[in-house]
Amino acid sequence: MNQPLTPTDAPAGTAQQADLWKPVLLRAVAALVFGAVTIFWAGPSVQVMGWAGGLYLLVTGLLLLWAIPKTGYARDGMPGKILSAAGAALAGAGVALALLHGDRVFGVVAAVGLGLAGAVELYCGLKYRGRHMLARDWLASGIIGLGTAAILPFFISLGAHALLGVAGGGAIISGVLWVLSGLTLRHDSRPASAKP
Repeated sequence: MNQPLTPTDAPAGTAQQADLWKPVLLRAVAALVFGAVTIFWAGPSVQVMGWAGGLYLLVTGLLLLWAIPKTGYARDGMPGKILSAAGAALAGAGVALALLHGDRVFGVVAAVGLGLAGAVELYCGLKYRGRHMLARDWLASGIIGLGTAAILPFFISLGAHALLGVAGGGAIISGVLWVLSGLTLRHDSRPASAKP
């Protein structure tokens, strides 16, 4: 798929940066580490759930914010503003989860953070499909985020292990997606002389 390097809404003179792969791969690593924690921690307490989920959402939100200028979008343009809102929602939800512990708090706050970010990524995926390299990834990540947010509240009564399992399952799926995206971006960013 050959897509333009400069998004259509980017101001003249800006383009997707060659190191866009860095925040994308770091986001994948954060998701996969969180997913691994949810799988291998057999009996997590409410505090473990709060800290693990909170740190995951905080790191993901900060990485999303870091990636915005690297996508070629200005923070004060429309795509930059809505992606900033998604990053801020994730980071804010992460801080809230790290500070406030409880099954209901986790279920509701994580669902709101993941749902807002998922809706924004789905919107960006649909709006910029065929015009930006990350559009397909945003589309898939948005669907995963919205799906996780939609089912998370139904597991509140089952406790920390179930809540972490649902959130971790979504994180693993999106982590695999973002690994593939990051590696593709890394491969495509190599200079033409270095390609075989």
